[in-house]
Amino acid sequence: MTDQKHKKIYFVSDSHFGVPNRELSRIREDLFIRWLDMIKPEAEALYIMGDLFEFWFEYKTVVQKGYVRLLGKLAEITDSGIPVTFFRGNHDVWAFDYLAEELGIKIYPDTQTTMLKGHKFFLGHGDGLGEGDNGYKFLKKVFRNKVNQFLFRWLHPDIGTGMGLYWSNQSRVANENSGLEAVNQAGIDRISGFCKAELEKDPDIEYFIFGHVHKPEVVDLNGKAKYFSIGDWINYYSYLVFDGETLEHHYFKNEISGS
Repeated sequence: MTDQKHKKIYFVSDSHFGVPNRELSRIREDLFIRWLDMIKPEAEALYIMGDLFEFWFEYKTVVQKGYVRLLGKLAEITDSGIPVTFFRGNHDVWAFDYLAEELGIKIYPDTQTTMLKGHKFFLGHGDGLGEGDNGYKFLKKVFRNKVNQFLFRWLHPDIGTGMGLYWSNQSRVANENSGLEAVNQAGIDRISGFCKAELEKDPDIEYFIFGHVHKPEVVDLNGKAKYFSIGDWINYYSYLVFDGETLEHHYFKNEISGS
């Protein structure tokens, strides 16, 4: 058994379970569960940095269909004493208290600064940060409005979930039509600018970790602090590992294939 000093902290983001359909999503979900089993013996903590689901809305008495094995595995992780922290993304912005009450997961709606193994981290999903992207910032306020959430809850779950998946798919198509590489680079640049502005307020931050941009990337901000874009669990199956000294990307599909 790995002693606490040598345990590691893991970060993962943007799995978007639910797309493109249940069958293909289930394949990715099964790989995610295998990954959780793999990291469990060495994990000090797990951070899920948003967009775990393509669409997630919590009704008062109804749980969305699917994801039973995933949710059960996350409950197993927290029951074993490994803390799991979830940062709400733009696709699961309506995650309220279900994951906390049923699975013991700590949920953050926004960014958070924290100390991990003696190092200062700035954490968040990454959506709506930095200059520009004003259209999305407006939508984010609409989605977070409590009156709108109350009204949406009155829709039948089949209708509400269908609408949510439709909106998500339209956003995905729009990004693809704009060119994913260009969209990703714009996101990297926007968040990098945000990080540099935050460093002016707090120069002690060493690591900025965000999801949202579906591309693994490391940006040197000032020769000391770095911004890490985690990537996704769709194309890259990427995640971050921090052992107290180094923070680096890993790729699960490469690991299970031995390449």
